[in-house]
Amino acid sequence: MNTALEAVGINKRFGAVSAASNVNVSLGVNEVLGIIGANGAGKTTFLNIVTGYLKPDSGVIRYRGRNITALEPRKIARLGIHRSFQIPQIFPKLSVFDNILIALGIAGSGRNNGWRPLLTGDSGDAADAILVRYRISDYRDREAGLLPQGIRKLLDIAMAMVGSPNILLLDEPSSGVSADEKMLMMDTIMDVLGGSEVGVLFVEHDMEVVAHYAHRVVAFSDGKIVADGLPEKVLNDSEVRGLVIGNELRSELN
Repeated sequence: MNTALEAVGINKRFGAVSAASNVNVSLGVNEVLGIIGANGAGKTTFLNIVTGYLKPDSGVIRYRGRNITALEPRKIARLGIHRSFQIPQIFPKLSVFDNILIALGIAGSGRNNGWRPLLTGDSGDAADAILVRYRISDYRDREAGLLPQGIRKLLDIAMAMVGSPNILLLDEPSSGVSADEKMLMMDTIMDVLGGSEVGVLFVEHDMEVVAHYAHRVVAFSDGKIVADGLPEKVLNDSEVRGLVIGNELRSELN
């Protein structure tokens, strides 16, 4: 497996709390990696370290063999590591179409852009092509803040993908999305990414989504990795079920 992203020996403390303890994670080209763990397990801290929003106390983040640990978030994004957040980062008062136009404008001034051929003409054509590709063209002229949550998530991810990243990080893509919407949303994302060389790392609480879409799963607990392997192995591991899945089920019931 060709490695696109690698975290080696990552440690991070906040006072007496260890948010990351000797964390070692790799992501292959075209791999879909699911990250699971109870609240406070260290998942979001790990994403923040990968994207430069937090700096580790020790350890290294490598992207295509390059040490990017000390880089600022905007420089990491320009290299091709893009992130979609749990709460969609959209312009709620603007239309879906205008949101995509803004993303195209930002991407067009940065690194290589897969939509650049269309941008040489009418950028509206490029925006419409993206809306069709992500199956949200029916919402083209709708105010983004009024969209169903699943469509808002797709818009946010479409905006993150406009710059043709090599790695896409998704923070709880199914959070707040109805049971009917979540699989359709994930199917759309995976269909768009199918055949590309984009590596995907997604944090997720929904074990059905993890089991269905992840090629590999890493389980966090108290800042440590407690399992790393195929979904069927990790999700049925007794320690993972006790530390991670059991906590998730209890959280849903409370």
